[in-house]
Amino acid sequence: MIEARITEKRRNLRDAYSSALISLGEKNENVVVLDADLALSTKTKRFGTVFPERFFDMGIAEATMMDVAAGLATCGKIVFASTFAVFATGRSYDSIRQSIAYPELNVKIVATHSGISVGGDGASHQMLEDMALMRALPNMRVIAPADATEMEDVVFKIAEADGPFYVRIGREDAPIIFESHGHFEIGKGYEIRKGKDVAIIATGTMTAEALRAYDILEKRGIEAMLIHMPSIKPIDEKLIRKAAKETGAIITCEEHTIIGGLGDAVAMAMHDEPVPLYRIGVNDVFGESGGARELMEKYGLTAENIAEKAEKMVNRKK
Repeated sequence: MIEARITEKRRNLRDAYSSALISLGEKNENVVVLDADLALSTKTKRFGTVFPERFFDMGIAEATMMDVAAGLATCGKIVFASTFAVFATGRSYDSIRQSIAYPELNVKIVATHSGISVGGDGASHQMLEDMALMRALPNMRVIAPADATEMEDVVFKIAEADGPFYVRIGREDAPIIFESHGHFEIGKGYEIRKGKDVAIIATGTMTAEALRAYDILEKRGIEAMLIHMPSIKPIDEKLIRKAAKETGAIITCEEHTIIGGLGDAVAMAMHDEPVPLYRIGVNDVFGESGGARELMEKYGLTAENIAEKAEKMVNRKK
């Protein structure tokens, strides 16, 4: 197991992303960064300040940014392309499919402002389908880090691995969960709490909520296995089947539509170990404008709801 706990420290994953990019750029002159008129929000502007000759702001032209990223990759560059998740995947899908995924080029798409917690920007900017879109693409790998520590590790790992990646992060500051670096591996999940009654598998922002849910369940006498799954594709099928076998019930937690994301990936992975599965996510609806926390509560993306559903699954087993 790796050590994971909710700490009082909070840090924005976008800040961690920019710091990691600068560190990476200092070590490797082939690293280049592209943005689409949102460099101040994605924080890639910081890389551009340090390495202006390796930073390209493409303006409000997301699809063009993906095509240019592909072109740079054919010249031996390690390309990081960033914008908001709704633009990175929705507006640019055809360019990603044809120019990046199909030729399997070395482009790392790091999308910020994903999920319902974008808040006041409303449904038009709350991207809930991005993992489904990217997960469906051959050759594309999909990552959702939980905190700033893991985000930094992700940047270095995907830079080392050839080929395309999609990384999604949110807008809000997030609690530090992992105080030590070095645990992240592509395609791996992590059992961060042991338990036998029910398995909770969470990704991205929802891992912090799952940790809080574990504490609630422990007080109720329920032993939950808790798994953090940052790698959605490839996914850790061996760990998922282990969780199914040892607990007999699984709950998945994601700040994403329940269609096509973590929940569906887990269901596919345990096809030969079928157990009851409940998916916590946004239930096939668009979001709405509101505060980040009140939206998380309204759409059931909270520790309290995870604990409630877990308790019901345990009772169902009995």
